[in-house]
Amino acid sequence: MHDPNRELPACVVWLGYGGLLPFVGTAVLTRLDPQSAELWFRALIGYGAVILSFVGALHWGFAMVAAGLDAHRRDRAYGWSVVPALLAWPALLLPPRQAALLLMLGFVLHLVQDHRLARRTALPDWYLPLRWRLTIVASLSLLAGAWMGMAHA
Repeated sequence: MHDPNRELPACVVWLGYGGLLPFVGTAVLTRLDPQSAELWFRALIGYGAVILSFVGALHWGFAMVAAGLDAHRRDRAYGWSVVPALLAWPALLLPPRQAALLLMLGFVLHLVQDHRLARRTALPDWYLPLRWRLTIVASLSLLAGAWMGMAHA
């Protein structure tokens, strides 16, 4: 029997994992195209900032509709939802390695918040495992772009 709460929807597979292509692609290009490494790395940081802002907005959506959240926890979810954007924005202005570290920190902190939210309300069973995989690949891409690619810069 099909249970949409347990099975990762095909659309989410395509969008979630497809969304990793710019992370991996720009990280690889920082290494393969040393003359344009800084451009590729800036593209990686820009994409990372956009995606970190996007995942923060997930908590705004959860706060609006999630059952089981009292007013205090709902307010905390709304409050947290803007923190990733507030971390992502200054990353656009930092030197490469610091920018990558700040974005990685943002992704990890958001994953921690995802776990906290999951203890309070019912999220789809596939949500946290997917968020783990996406966070790991995004963070490793940022790390690789900063340390391998920027060695050429």
